[in-house]
Amino acid sequence: MNVLDCVNINKSYHKNKPVLENLNLTIPQGRIVGLLGPNGCGKSTLIKMIAGILQPNSGDIFVDGNPVGEKSCALISYLPERTYFSNSMKVKDILTYFKDFYSDFDIERAKQLLNDLRIDVNASLKTLSKGTKEKVQLILVMSRNAKLYLLDEPIAGVDPAAREYILSTIVSNYNPEASIVITTHLITDVEQVLDDFIFMGYGGQIMMAGNAEEARNETGKSLDELFKEVFRC
Repeated sequence: MNVLDCVNINKSYHKNKPVLENLNLTIPQGRIVGLLGPNGCGKSTLIKMIAGILQPNSGDIFVDGNPVGEKSCALISYLPERTYFSNSMKVKDILTYFKDFYSDFDIERAKQLLNDLRIDVNASLKTLSKGTKEKVQLILVMSRNAKLYLLDEPIAGVDPAAREYILSTIVSNYNPEASIVITTHLITDVEQVLDDFIFMGYGGQIMMAGNAEEARNETGKSLDELFKEVFRC
């Protein structure tokens, strides 16, 4: 069974200006997939629809065979583009919140990852840098035993020195029967962890997709080079 099936998805915010048009997408289990495309092509809109935050105008989305709803949302661990916790909270308060709210949250794993990055659980969010807040949020998301992880720009605000650790954290801290979808514009940084890639153009058109390693071997080019070629950047 696929972890994700998107069937004939259409989404418009304004009449006659489709963000996604007849998008079809399937992702099997056990894959790390890069959803890559220019700004404004609908990547975040698609992620939000899969997470149940937005609704498509038409089409169907299934997560592990379940239509978007209470059951599918329980299987998804979602990292939005922006941090959403109150600055008045302490890191340990957020850990407690996740433990109470998500039955699949592994608090000991989260504490270990926080310790690895030298993030004090007693620290208040208002004392942390933007990059550190994003690390905290990513650790929380990856400490759930979900079926589908949706990571929207997970390393965009993180210093280059921490990106390698964060990417290795993504790879080593998820259910092997699950899949991860990563949206990013930092293709060079993230392509090392991708099993598969999807180049998405405006209107939700799939410009190119496939196995990352096979694409590199067949073309002799990196995904970043292929991306620039496809989109003529």
